[in-house]
This record gives sequence, C-alpha cells and structure tokens, in this order.
Amino acid sequence: MERIPIMQISEQLVLVTGAGRGLGTHIARAFAAQGARVVINYQHSEAPARMLARELGGQAVALQADVTDRDQIAALLQQAQAHFGQGVTTVVNNALAAFSFNGDARDKAADIGWPAFQAQFEGSVRGALNCVQAALPGMQAQRFGRIINIGTNLFQNPVVPYHDYTAAKAALLSLTRTLAGDLGPHGITVNMLSGGLLRSTDASAATPEAVFDYIAANTPLRSVTTPAEFSDAVLFFASPWARAVTGQNLVVDGGLVRD
Repeated sequence: MERIPIMQISEQLVLVTGAGRGLGTHIARAFAAQGARVVINYQHSEAPARMLARELGGQAVALQADVTDRDQIAALLQQAQAHFGQGVTTVVNNALAAFSFNGDARDKAADIGWPAFQAQFEGSVRGALNCVQAALPGMQAQRFGRIINIGTNLFQNPVVPYHDYTAAKAALLSLTRTLAGDLGPHGITVNMLSGGLLRSTDASAATPEAVFDYIAANTPLRSVTTPAEFSDAVLFFASPWARAVTGQNLVVDGGLVRD
C-alpha cells in the first residue's frame, strides 16, 4: 500500500490569497513562523502586501493577481516558482470579494439582489477553483498538495443572516468535499476551516460592538476568536499531523458551534 505523502511545513511553498490585509496577513505570518516560504497574493492592497513581504524577509514574496482571473493566477504561480525555485505545494483560499459584516445595515431578504450573490460566488468559489486548477499540475508532479479553504460558521449558526456571503461559503464547503474525492489519489488533501466573526479584521470593522458581546457571551471560552488564533488552526491541515484528513470542515470559533 502506497504511503500517504508527508511534507513538513518548513518545506512547503504556500500561496495565501488575499494576504495583503485582514485574516490573510495573519495566515501568512503563521506559515512564515514555521519556516514555510509564502506567496502573499493581493489584488489592490499592494502597499501592505509589500510591507508584509519585507517583514517576513526572504521567506516571502508579494505578487498581484485577481483570483477570479485564471490567466492571472497561472502567471502568479509561474512567478512564484521562478522566485523560489519550487512549485506551490499549499494553497490557502482566503481571498474574499468586497464585503462588510455590518449587522443590521446588511442587505435584507426583500432587498438583496442577485448581483450580490454573484459577486460572492465569483470571489469564494470561482477564485478557489481557479487557484486549485492552476496549482494542480505542480502538486500532481510532487505527489503532494494541501488545499485549505476558508469558510464560515454562519451556515451552521446564522446569528446574522448575511445571505450572499453565507450561500457562497456553503457552496465552497461542497466544493471542498467533492475536490477531496477527486484529488486524494494524487496525494492532495482538501479541507476547510470555518471561523465565526473574528475580532477584528477589515471586514468585521463595521460590526456593532453588541454583536461581538453577544457572540462572546454564548461561546464557552467567553471570547471572540482572533485572526491570530484562527491562523494557528490553519497550520494543522498543512502539517504532517493531518496527512490522513481530507474533505473535512473544522469550525474554529471557540466552541460557539458544536456539531
């Protein structure tokens, strides 16, 4: 029986999409702290992405690409390989179409239009699919790959009904599970981490304080998960300890959702 492939995090080249700001920045730092080389992808946040790359030194490079454009992602992977002399082994699909977790100011059921849903599906599902397909040949050649999708606990516990965002992330979970079935024979695992509201990111900056307080009060740890805490959990799916885990969704929200 063929062994399940193993690669230490320190041997991996990790693409983190949407890493120029917010949660992606914390994920990039977490991987770099474990010795990984990191591709900091950004679309518009050039200045903070390049600042982060300078902070991480020779372990990181900042590269621009729109994840919804397959050609741009293919070019980014070529640039990354040329820079590091290694193909991308690990993809963290974190990029998010513009969105604000703004509580009662959100679009309500009677008013939200299909373009809002389309924008979220483009960012979360099309973007992830583009990155997976572009990275797949290199992963197959190495007989190793780790795909980590960033989801949400809102489709299990819609404490605030963000219709468009939640629907897109639910679809990404479905894609996570179907991709796991196709890619497992190539030594590639596909998993998702689903956080709750994080305190704080750019997207959650508009969240009313009362919402944070409600979540903290109903969480066993009595606190709202931070981006750094969430990022630590991302490392698990890239590590050798998760070599036999695929098609799974790990909820990282301090125990707010338990199922």
